[in-house]
Amino acid sequence: MKKQILIVGSGFSGMWAAVSAARLADLEKGHDLKITVLAPVPELRVRPRFYEEKVSTLVAPLNDLFAELGIAFIAGSAERIDAKEKTVFYRDANGTTSSAAYDKLVLATGSQTRRPAIAGLADFAFDIDQLESAQVFEKHLDSLVARPSTAARNTVVVCGGGFTGIELATELPARLRARFGEDTETKVIVVERGAVIGGRYSEALRNTIEEASKSLGVEWRLNSEIEAIDADGVTLKNGERIPSSTVVWTAGVEASPLNQQIEGERDNQGRLMVDESLQVPAHPDIYATGDMAHAKTDDVGNTALMTCQHAIQLGKFAGHNAAASLLNIEPYPYRQVNYVTCLDLGAWGAVYTEGWEQEVKSVREEAKKIKIAITNELIYPPAADKTVAFAAADPLAKFV
Repeated sequence: MKKQILIVGSGFSGMWAAVSAARLADLEKGHDLKITVLAPVPELRVRPRFYEEKVSTLVAPLNDLFAELGIAFIAGSAERIDAKEKTVFYRDANGTTSSAAYDKLVLATGSQTRRPAIAGLADFAFDIDQLESAQVFEKHLDSLVARPSTAARNTVVVCGGGFTGIELATELPARLRARFGEDTETKVIVVERGAVIGGRYSEALRNTIEEASKSLGVEWRLNSEIEAIDADGVTLKNGERIPSSTVVWTAGVEASPLNQQIEGERDNQGRLMVDESLQVPAHPDIYATGDMAHAKTDDVGNTALMTCQHAIQLGKFAGHNAAASLLNIEPYPYRQVNYVTCLDLGAWGAVYTEGWEQEVKSVREEAKKIKIAITNELIYPPAADKTVAFAAADPLAKFV
């Protein structure tokens, strides 16, 4: 009977885990492995681009790739994990509950926006965290055109000045002009609890973000927190009132709640602590990867971030190691020493940095070309060609 590797999730980490596991199985001729991906739909949703327009196009089908590599697919949403019985229970599109057994399980269900208990947040704030919510936000922007031109209609408040908030805020001036015309005065305001713009970044990167924000007319409210959100705007804890018909929440993410069913230590983002093989120590038959895993990237104290850059490599190592464990092959310790940042800054351009110290290497048009190459090409699935896909899935091959 074939040994079962079950991968839950078809995002960056889940997709690459499946391809990497299939690669090692192919190298070991005569293997007895079956690799299965369980996810709602067989597609990669290009989440890093959800701040852009035409979000419905930002998906990549995986059917042909999986068929070419002999990867099975189950359409369903995982709901319960029985680690003792090595079984995952899932619900399909018709609401029917079924189960899938595994010998090795790879958890790759990603992350979600963290939504604190703020008055009105659930009812009045948009987000671009998932494809469906980003589509709702885009339709809302389209609907504003039919409304009278008021300060509230023409103002968007972005709650949170992290990576997603910055990319969305700097893209929004162009998106609003495309709808309202060049002559309409619009505002984009970022509400950030930190004392400086881009507080988690290097000084050079912070300065670049500030320069782009000023050039684009993006305003920042620093040292500020949201008290309440309603249909007409937001109220800050300092008492300031910002009229707005469009409030977008981008402040923080946390690991998918599915991993709460697994015994193990977690970090403050809900990610499972894993060893260097990406196994959950309390459950050696379970691997956590992508945004589900708190993993060391090197020997000097850095850990993987919740980005597709890290998710892709984590997936390759997790898939390889899950297959290796069933083929009696030594696993690869996860390492990802190189780190880059490429931040889209809308019509101003972009900024590209290298290293954990975030040394700025290029800005504006030059950096924009790098950003487009990454998000429009590099992070997409490989071609449905076994040679090409397996070469790309080698965990030891250079990614960036």
